[in-house]
Amino acid sequence: MTGMPATSLGTGKALAATPPAGHYDFSRKYWLFVLPAVVIILAVIVFPWLFTFFMATQEWQVTGATSFVGLANFYTLFQDTRFLESIGHTFYFTILGVALPVFFGTLAALVFHREFPFRGLLRTIFVMPMMATPVAVSLVWTMMFHPQLGVLNYLLSLVGIPPQAWTYDPATAIPTLVLVEVWFWTPLVMLIVLGGLAGLPKEPYESALIDGASDWQMFRHITLPLLWPFIMIALVIRTIDALKVFDTIVVITQGGPGTASETLNYFLYLQAFQFYKIGYASAVVVIFFVIIVALSLLLLYARQKSKWDA
Repeated sequence: MTGMPATSLGTGKALAATPPAGHYDFSRKYWLFVLPAVVIILAVIVFPWLFTFFMATQEWQVTGATSFVGLANFYTLFQDTRFLESIGHTFYFTILGVALPVFFGTLAALVFHREFPFRGLLRTIFVMPMMATPVAVSLVWTMMFHPQLGVLNYLLSLVGIPPQAWTYDPATAIPTLVLVEVWFWTPLVMLIVLGGLAGLPKEPYESALIDGASDWQMFRHITLPLLWPFIMIALVIRTIDALKVFDTIVVITQGGPGTASETLNYFLYLQAFQFYKIGYASAVVVIFFVIIVALSLLLLYARQKSKWDA
């Protein structure tokens, strides 16, 4: 022990801290693995948004000439009655286009979860609308909505209901478009909720039956709380899709009659590609982005709160 000098201990520590031969220092080279993802994110997400905000501060002509106007485009937007109306139309469409498919999709899932004859065949028929393209579906519904030639008014006449104007009346244009969304997206909500129903535990229902609970009490206090996380998933998906709806409106109403069904997406399209107000349209994109981020954060918070407690 006395023959071991103190310096050898220090040397031992130094040797222990030295990486062995052939060792690769990942702590210093990790950026090589991260760099491709960072470049892609910067090129595909960050740069387009920064460039869009830059365009929003410009008076951008279709010829390419620009002039800096600062926040004038944003100021003009909030003085634009048509833009403010498009925000209202967007929220009106989104609320109806989310609430109704989620309600009817959940109801359909509860029905198809039960055992009855030809259940598999009826499930298949029920989800068939999802297989069609939105433009094709919209073209078919456009013909059905025609006040004189449409089949819907003919069917209403068979039960004594007077013909409706459907998309030709400003008061019913958006609810009529929502009818198409309900038909198209209810099957998706049904599949999401049906998957949740298939995974529910049986023990709470067995305990409730022993305690004499009714079907409504079991649904209210067991099924609905356990299904809520899956319903929230459907709410998030439907909200994102309803906010960005474009093809249905373009094909069926073109934002009409007048501007009665003009949402933010369609207003943006008109400003950019018909009126060629590139800077003005970029300001619309920035505001639309802020709205989407705010709603996304709200939905993510609600989704987090709806998780099951362990």
